[in-house]
Amino acid sequence: MVKRKIIYQGSSKTGLPILVGYPVVEDVEQLRNFINTISLEQSFILAQGRQYAEEEEKKYFEQLLDQIANKKAIKLIIFTNEEFIGSADITLKNDAVSHEGVFGIIIAKAYRGQGLGKFLMQLVLAEAKKELADLKIITLGVFGDNPNAENMYKSFGFKEYGRLPKGILHRGRYVDHIYMYKTVSDI
Repeated sequence: MVKRKIIYQGSSKTGLPILVGYPVVEDVEQLRNFINTISLEQSFILAQGRQYAEEEEKKYFEQLLDQIANKKAIKLIIFTNEEFIGSADITLKNDAVSHEGVFGIIIAKAYRGQGLGKFLMQLVLAEAKKELADLKIITLGVFGDNPNAENMYKSFGFKEYGRLPKGILHRGRYVDHIYMYKTVSDI
């Protein structure tokens, strides 16, 4: 068993016991179950209903751990009482855009609206600035019908740089895909 690098252990602002750290090999099954559950919700993720097979998730996880080890990605996961309840990551692109990191975040439905997303975002931004030497720009995409996420990103200094009208099919209707960025020097 590989020891998890812990970034935070304590309580959330609502008193929920939480642990935030890097993933370890043993997390692969919990991560797959989590993403498959979120996907079935047709939440604000691109995998709308898609279910990930065990082998597919293992391959993704091996690549992720390799990227983390090689300072090409940061992924923090959050637990409460050993239950996996969310994750946030920044992954560097390749080649001429290797200074750009793509941000993503997911919080389990039962734990949304409690400030955990903001807290996790603070931690992953700080960790990325510290660990990803090549990172200069962070980008993200947000569903046009998700004003809570868009407002959270704006509160962290992300700025809109583009919008693809009807760029995402979400729950049977097309919504705008909003593109946002932030420079690392602004963190």
